Parts: sequence; C-alpha cells; structure tokens
Amino acid sequence: MNTVRVSRIAEKKIKQGICILDGVDFQKQNLTNTVVKLVSEQGKFLGTAYLSQQNKGVGWLVSRAAIELNQTFFEDVLHQAKLKRQTFHDSEWTTAYRVFNQDGDGFGGLSIDLYNDYAVFSWYNPFVYSIKERIVDAFRVVYPEIQGAYEKIRFKGVDYDSAHLYGQEAPSTFTIFENGVAYKVFLNDGLMTGIFLDQHEVRASLVDGLATGKSLLNMFSYTAAFSVAAAMGGARQTTSVDLAKRSRELSQAHFDANGLEMDHHQLVVMDVFDYFKYAKRHGLYFDVIVLDPPSFARNKKQTFSVAKDYHKLIAQSLDILSPAGIIIASTNASNVSLERFKKEIEKGFVGVKHQYLANYRLPSDFVYNKNDESSNYLKVFTIQVQK
Repeated sequence: MNTVRVSRIAEKKIKQGICILDGVDFQKQNLTNTVVKLVSEQGKFLGTAYLSQQNKGVGWLVSRAAIELNQTFFEDVLHQAKLKRQTFHDSEWTTAYRVFNQDGDGFGGLSIDLYNDYAVFSWYNPFVYSIKERIVDAFRVVYPEIQGAYEKIRFKGVDYDSAHLYGQEAPSTFTIFENGVAYKVFLNDGLMTGIFLDQHEVRASLVDGLATGKSLLNMFSYTAAFSVAAAMGGARQTTSVDLAKRSRELSQAHFDANGLEMDHHQLVVMDVFDYFKYAKRHGLYFDVIVLDPPSFARNKKQTFSVAKDYHKLIAQSLDILSPAGIIIASTNASNVSLERFKKEIEKGFVGVKHQYLANYRLPSDFVYNKNDESSNYLKVFTIQVQK
C-alpha cells in the first residue's frame, strides 16, 4: 500500500471527520485509483483512504484505522447500513428508499437504492467501479432477498451509463410506493429512474394535506412527483412545468398509476422563466409553488445557478402567488450552504412579509456524514407569504 503524506490543512480536515479528499490538498502526488495510507507531515498515521477522481474531490478517507477493503469490510458496512433502515424495510407504505449513502454509511463513492425487490448501485469514480464485484458479492450476502440489480455510472470514462448488473431483470417500468402513493419507475434507461428518492419527506407533507383544496404550480417538475403527491393529498388543481419533452409522458405515468384523471392536472412543456411570464400575462395565480431547480442549467437563452440566481425564482413566483400563498424552496446543491441558500431566498423576498413554516434536510434513509455539512446536501424551506 502506498503512503501519502498530507498537509496540515488536510490533516485538520481528516481529524474533523471530513471524508472527501479535496484536490487542492493532493496536488503534488500522481497516484490514482488505488488504496493509500495517509500520514501527517511528521509521518503519523491518519487513516486508510483511496484516491480516484470524481465530480467532487479526488478520493475518500475510509477509516481512521488500518483496514483492508475486502469483502468482509463491505459486508460489515452494508449490514450496519441495513440495520439503520429497518423501519423502511418493514413498511408497506414505502417500497423505494436508499440503503447505502456514501460516507454517511462508511464508504464514499457508492450509493445503493432499493426499488421493491431490485437494487440500483451508483458508482461515482473509477476505483469503486474497479472493485464492484467485491461490493456486489458482499451485498448479495447481506441482501439475499433482492431479486436483481442495476448499475449507474456517475463518472466519465465508461462507454455506458446504465446496465443490468445481476439476477432477475426488472420490467421496463413498474410501480413502487412512497407514503402510500404509487409512482412508475424505470431502472435501465439512463441515469434517472423517474423519481428523486431524497425528497420523500417533502412529498409526504403534500400527501398529508399541505395543498388540500389548493392550486399547485410545480416548476422544474421532471416527472411531476410533487404534483402527484399534492393531488393525492387533495389539491384542487396542479400545473407541472418542465422544458424536457419527455417529462409529459413520465409525469402522465405517475398520475395514471394512482387513477388520477387529468381534468384538473396540467402538464406543460416550457422553459420555467417563460412560464412565469405566461402566467403573469394571463393573470394566473397559484396557492402553492414548488421550486426545485437543478444546481446549474443552461438553455439557448440563459444560464441558471442556484448560488447566484435562485432569488429570481422567488421574485417571479411572488408575482403569481395567491395572497397567503406558500412557496416550497428546494435545492440539492452541495456547494451551497444552508445559510447561503437562505440568503438567496431572502434576496427574492425583499420587502415581502413571510414566515418559515418548515424546513427539511436529507431524510433518515439518506444517512449523511454529520462532520461534513456538504454531505447533507438537501435544503428545503416551506414558506408562507403574509399578504
């Protein structure tokens, strides 16, 4: 095993419990896709890590102890992770959830989700991908009940992004349940599956009646899961807006899965900012507006960044929000802190009275590293305007 001597700054981060290895701290070494022993400038052992480039960081600290990343190691961390999700395992109301979440469960660069009796593995860097057989073998020991699995490649350098991994193949689309609501998912069609599982507590608030008797506008709607949750919770009317043409078909499948007629549910393929103008021009108002944009987006007209532009979404929402209306403001941008996100929100609300009704972070199945704020990437505020 190679030894890597780290700076005092990197040593401090490691001792704080931060597992992601920042590229700034590892510029003078050329090792990659390998397990290493980290030591301080004085040569003191700091932990076992691996180096491998991914979309954030250049590797992960795995343990402060000297360990081997063998099948026994993975069986142990997977077993501990399974115990933490026992309430989900026992639930009849929710059949899709995360069972392993990177450094929150003791091994960064890997996440695993369950959709009924099927698992979806996400590999975030080449090293984890290179030892996937070891990980899968361990998983099959801990989860013998799982019928089959798929993989998602979330780094560059492999010529496919999704594939069947082992066992029985799932139907091309099938129904899962979340908070008692049905959603249609697909496991082998690109990186997406038809639903973002980390939002299930926010959708639960809609199922439980946050939008009962109200009209809801769902911006950047993807497959309109928020809209379906609101409809099942008694929303009077929903409008879902997304620029992707396929969003209409995928959204329709969710509504159909719950036997919801589309008379009061509209699916709009349009740029969000164009729809704000359209709604204002036509005098449309909504009681609840959901804002859950990608961290960064670009179209022919403009670019959008949560860190710099989220306030524009708030400001334009206020133009079409009913008196005493509610905005659900959400982001999954790990590079935007809770404080920074709230400042962006407040910038959009300038001069308008409002109160925060609720806030959400990652749900309990998305176990995060409590020593690293960026690990708890989801930030959602439910805000009521006082007009």
